[in-house]
Amino acid sequence: MKNLINKSEINNMRQTIILILSCLAIYSCSSQKNNQEQANDFPLEEMTRIEKSIKEPQFKNLQYNITNFGAKPDGKTLATESFKKAIEECNKNGGGKVIVPYGKFLTGAIHLLDNVNLHLEDGAEIIFSTNPNDFPIVHTSFEGLELMNYSPLIYAYNKKNIAITGKGILNGQGNNENWWPWKGATSEGNSYGYVNGNPSQQDKENLPRLMELSEKYVPVENRIFGNGHYLRPNFIEPFGCENVLIKDVKIINAPFWIIHPMKSKNVIIDGVNIESHGPNNDGCDPEYSKNVLIKNSIFNTGDDCIAIKAGRDAEGRRIGITTENIIVRDCKMIDGHGGVVIGSEMSAGVKNVFAYNCYMDSPNLDRAIRLKTNTKRGGYVDGVYAKNITVGQVKEALLHITMKYNVYGNQTGNFIPKIKNIYLENITVQNAGKYVIFADGLENSKIENITLKNIKVDNVEKDFKMNHIENLRIIDSYVKDRKLNKPQN
Repeated sequence: MKNLINKSEINNMRQTIILILSCLAIYSCSSQKNNQEQANDFPLEEMTRIEKSIKEPQFKNLQYNITNFGAKPDGKTLATESFKKAIEECNKNGGGKVIVPYGKFLTGAIHLLDNVNLHLEDGAEIIFSTNPNDFPIVHTSFEGLELMNYSPLIYAYNKKNIAITGKGILNGQGNNENWWPWKGATSEGNSYGYVNGNPSQQDKENLPRLMELSEKYVPVENRIFGNGHYLRPNFIEPFGCENVLIKDVKIINAPFWIIHPMKSKNVIIDGVNIESHGPNNDGCDPEYSKNVLIKNSIFNTGDDCIAIKAGRDAEGRRIGITTENIIVRDCKMIDGHGGVVIGSEMSAGVKNVFAYNCYMDSPNLDRAIRLKTNTKRGGYVDGVYAKNITVGQVKEALLHITMKYNVYGNQTGNFIPKIKNIYLENITVQNAGKYVIFADGLENSKIENITLKNIKVDNVEKDFKMNHIENLRIIDSYVKDRKLNKPQN
């Protein structure tokens, strides 16, 4: 029959199919190898591309001096209305600089508007009131949960093209008499002025109540706190903003988190000097934010120097905005719980964090690079890349990762976190404290792909303390003159 295929043709077809499948297998292996090689290199080109995409805001060459709107440089006369009027006039005319001249200016909350650069001249100091009534209730955030609470000291809501610049000082006046005692008792044993029996954020109608409302999906406009609830305001919070610049200012004595870009895009923090040792005094906390450049800055803090966030628990998962493309370069970290940190509020996920050309050193700096979550937070971290880091002294570890972070009581749940692709290259450490790496994963969620390349550690108590790690790579790394090798399981 003419339509029948002979045996020779069948064999030829089989050989052709085998050849095609072999080629596909070779291509797949090659592709996987290339992807693996790329994953094991510091992505400098990607970091550079992201940085170039973040542009500084531009402003009209117009100036509005707050003294022309009634502000007095005596540090005693409340200038809140003067700031408000100057900012509104600047905005109405298309933008420019609101000038804070030499002298001390006392104020309540400052709210920025589109196209306004709040500029502090050399010798200018903005002193923020310690009267909570000088900070109106606004839509803000506290420890990864949205609420209606005291306005941040400097606040912008859904604004574009804004800046805080100049060589002056921003003084939050946080201390053991103002703001800080609201923290309540701390696990570290530091009271920050708190006296047992006084009200604090830990009382059941305060932070615990906010946690309860967020778990029940109560709308933010119905989560009204403020007076009587002792939840401290953030210092600087651009909320839902785009094209933000914070440059050169010195920031001291914050009530709470210091620079908190919230749901914001294209943020530059450049040449800022932060010195604030109160409770929860994180230096910079990008949250639900994208394309954030932190450079040339000094962090000397009472908590994490830089803490990258992405929402807390159910609320973070519901909002679901990943924090991504965070660049930290040419910065100095002094005191703090960690130098560059992710978490613990990171339930919506974090990816692409770059630390480059940074210096970290203090007997009061606990860790250099830190990642923290748990099964209540969940979330994921994908891509933390550190290169050219000099570490003098840290207390606990060069790299510290935990999926069992414990704060505020029981922190276990059913939301399994995922951490992968951690890459450290060209790092020198004089004293790493207890460990080069502390990494505590979960049996059902191993920490994947940790690479150490060209790491030099002078002193450390123990190389590793690790559980549930998959694919640890160590290349040309040493403790003193001893080659650093993977632990034997």
